[in-house]
Amino acid sequence: MEPIRVLLVGNGGREHALAWKLSQSPLVESILVVPGNGGTSTCPKVTNCSSVKPDDYPGLVALAQEKDINLVVPGPEAPLVDGIEGYFRAVGIRCFGPSKLAARMEGSKTFSKDFMKRRNIPTAAYENFSNYENARKYLDNIDHNVVIKASGLAAGKGVIIPTTKDEAQAALREIMLDKEFGSAGDEVVIEEFLEGDELSILSFSDGYTIRSLPPAQDHKRIFDGDQGPNTGGMGCYAPTNIATKELLEEVERTILQPTIDGMRNEAFPFVGTLFTGLMITKNGPKVLEYNVRFGDPETQTLLPLMETDLAKVMIACTDHYLSAVSVDVKPGASVTVVVAAGGYPGSYAKGTPMDVQAPPESTNIFHAGTTIKDEQLQTSGGRVIAAQATAEDLEQAVKKAYSGLEFIQFDKMFYRKDIAHRAFKPTAATREALTYASAGVSIEAGNEFVTRIKKAVASTRRPGADAEIGGFGGEVDLEQAGYAGGPIMVGAIDGVGTKLAIAQAMEKHDTVGIDLVAMNVNDLVVQGAEPLMFLDYYGCSKLTQKNATAFVEGVAAGCRDANCALVGGETAEMPGMYQGDDYDAAGAAIGTMHKEYRLPRISSMLEGDVLLGLASNGVHSNGFSLVRRIIAREELSYTDPAPWDQSTSTGLSLLTPTRIYVRSILEVTNKKLIKGLSHITGGGLTENIPRMLPEHLAAEVDVANWTLPPVFKWLKRAGNVSAPEMGRTFNTGVGMVAVVSKENAAQVISELEAAGEKVYTIGTLVPRSGEGCVLKNLQSWE
Repeated sequence: MEPIRVLLVGNGGREHALAWKLSQSPLVESILVVPGNGGTSTCPKVTNCSSVKPDDYPGLVALAQEKDINLVVPGPEAPLVDGIEGYFRAVGIRCFGPSKLAARMEGSKTFSKDFMKRRNIPTAAYENFSNYENARKYLDNIDHNVVIKASGLAAGKGVIIPTTKDEAQAALREIMLDKEFGSAGDEVVIEEFLEGDELSILSFSDGYTIRSLPPAQDHKRIFDGDQGPNTGGMGCYAPTNIATKELLEEVERTILQPTIDGMRNEAFPFVGTLFTGLMITKNGPKVLEYNVRFGDPETQTLLPLMETDLAKVMIACTDHYLSAVSVDVKPGASVTVVVAAGGYPGSYAKGTPMDVQAPPESTNIFHAGTTIKDEQLQTSGGRVIAAQATAEDLEQAVKKAYSGLEFIQFDKMFYRKDIAHRAFKPTAATREALTYASAGVSIEAGNEFVTRIKKAVASTRRPGADAEIGGFGGEVDLEQAGYAGGPIMVGAIDGVGTKLAIAQAMEKHDTVGIDLVAMNVNDLVVQGAEPLMFLDYYGCSKLTQKNATAFVEGVAAGCRDANCALVGGETAEMPGMYQGDDYDAAGAAIGTMHKEYRLPRISSMLEGDVLLGLASNGVHSNGFSLVRRIIAREELSYTDPAPWDQSTSTGLSLLTPTRIYVRSILEVTNKKLIKGLSHITGGGLTENIPRMLPEHLAAEVDVANWTLPPVFKWLKRAGNVSAPEMGRTFNTGVGMVAVVSKENAAQVISELEAAGEKVYTIGTLVPRSGEGCVLKNLQSWE
């Protein structure tokens, strides 16, 4: 083979890594980089050239002919999408990169999504829009979370992941109306938001054969913990612990080879490096996007692991004999930490002087946004430079890469401190599966306690009160007690539980006051009673006026919502019983009902009766011992953004008060449209629904009939909580369950929705042969 003379187009960190790797090839005689950066010219055999613009394709052809170039390597996506390959093919010069037709896979998100649909390549559900109003209406009419992508090239930043519908609409306006990404936003792709772990795979191809480098994981967000806006990439590591041999075989079989075959069979064969961005979902790997060139910072991470001569591989691709070449990689791990200019990805300074020293062996410094002016290295971009290191294992590679940063100095330099953090978190397979019991709460012990005290409770029986426990509220028939014509009086007592610990951590006490009322009045209304009055108890070591006042104001707000009077309470200062500003609280609600409205109406319940679920507002006030343990294990602060809702903090989201169902429920119970009600509190669906049922009937609940809210999805995943445990610990999105006849179901749904409730049809009553509540389709929560 004649000596290879390379023309490399680009000036980023990817191009520095390519120049560094190609310069090591004994086949390569020289490398001309247009325009290059402050690091490329330090590589052996490399010369920077700024006499021709990188988008002057006829000028690049003339330069290549003048310098007797026989291999052109375009680094960025823009030249490839513009068709740079065709300019060199026309004059017989090899170009390691796809044709203009094949580059549409990156140049147009709509084109690539339509290609995936045609070739049955797994990807997220999507729709394409070139009309803003149509896109806006589409967003209004869907319930699932979305990702919004500018269809054209946007320098790796044209993807927005909104967390609310308002954010989604704002993003759509920014892209399509405000032209945040210029003409790239003339068309958008709105696709389903996929949950899972991201994976990047770089594959060499000659149009027929593929040879892939180890799977890598990029860190797009600017801040630690994957927070803040997207960037071009703040760091990367490889290989990843989620990419098992079986998974990679599945990716190659179902995605990579079908992609290369599909492009060839549609008459635009792919030559070059195909970057495939994947999401590893519970339903298997799915494609997020294609790029038609080396990734950045994946290239800086992967090329140091590659043992095979890169020039040899590139020639095999351009000359279509890749099947004859193996791509070998060394054992171990590689990590790249990107250093950005202060303010990036917003506005940032350029021209800042830099001092960069040579790092130790197996550590590399790859330049990106740098230039040399008057013999002084300066910043010239947002992502300025990167430290990369290889080692025997990932932990050592991380330490070496961060040590490499000590050889880089410039004013206001910024970098993430947690690159590869996801690799060090236990996977679902290795993480302890947390349960309510492991958090210190035993549902079985609570049930056993109720059984053991029943005899003592029964001994207090008197006319009008049977002194039985196990229902949601206690009853006294005032007429039987000697008060002629009196109604049935119902009482409930409850507390807020360890949710108080979050209120104390956040120094926010009003919402837990609402919780206290909700936990009690919801227990009353399921009996058919209307709450009339409420009493609260507040116990503390030392009375803090601000905290206690906020708490009672919350209690008052809950009482107003439930239309009951706050008639009394007790505040107890008990030095030594609590620590610091800690406190505990309990409450009692009293209400009445007429006999004809008494619930549950067990004798009227029939097989086939319908179970309706009323949506909850969140976790409500149960399961917080487990919630707090999961938060602690994830090393999450209550002031951190909520992983399930970036618009608020973890603590404030969890403090969302328990929904009060009183007014809407009374509207239908007073019409005798409901046979039974269950407040979903401690014990979740599994333990609470049977409390309203006769012994011969059970509830069959299909959990696929509603979507597990984001907070519960996160708790399940982070805590590795089993689906059955979720169903017996949390409300999982359903705070109240009603039994109605088939004939009345539509009317009840209509009236509850008119009263402001979101209602799901969640199951039916069936003959009981074992448990009182059976949860079906639990795999939908996995």
